[in-house]
Amino acid sequence: MKKAFLVGLLAAGTAFTALAANDAFSPYVDEKGNISFPKDFRTNMVHLGSWFVPEGGASGFHGVYTEKEAVEAFRKNGKFPDGATLVKELRAHNTGNYTTGSGVSHETGDIKQWFVMVKDGEGRFSDNGSWGDGWGWALFKTDDMNKNASADYKTDCLGCHVPAKANDWIYTEAYPILSE
Repeated sequence: MKKAFLVGLLAAGTAFTALAANDAFSPYVDEKGNISFPKDFRTNMVHLGSWFVPEGGASGFHGVYTEKEAVEAFRKNGKFPDGATLVKELRAHNTGNYTTGSGVSHETGDIKQWFVMVKDGEGRFSDNGSWGDGWGWALFKTDDMNKNASADYKTDCLGCHVPAKANDWIYTEAYPILSE
């Protein structure tokens, strides 16, 4: 009886894995193209790298994460695969003097916002204003993580990515893990 149960459980697990791999474009995108916030990104994704912006509205640390499989695919062909999710968490910072030096900046627990991008080379959701130029674009604010605060990626998101247009809109130079 135990053997039959384990065989059935193994078969069900295999079927579930195949279904999950083939049935869904992304666990963070619904059938209408609405992007949800990947709440588990800090524990289920890998850290690609960070940016530090010292001044202005975007000041702070920008930590960027993606799936391990997306890193592996990028290393093979230099592109993010369809369904790959990039999460950029923007955290406030403090600066102080430490034994390692003067004017040392570090992250604080204060999160400003998150940016989420989902790769879509097929143009699945062209009728949704959050999708275009090969990606789904989303902005999540700390006061409502259940709602994409960006209504139109062309006005709300794309402007910051124009210098990286030739690189599929992604500033990969800060992500050494992609070439290791």
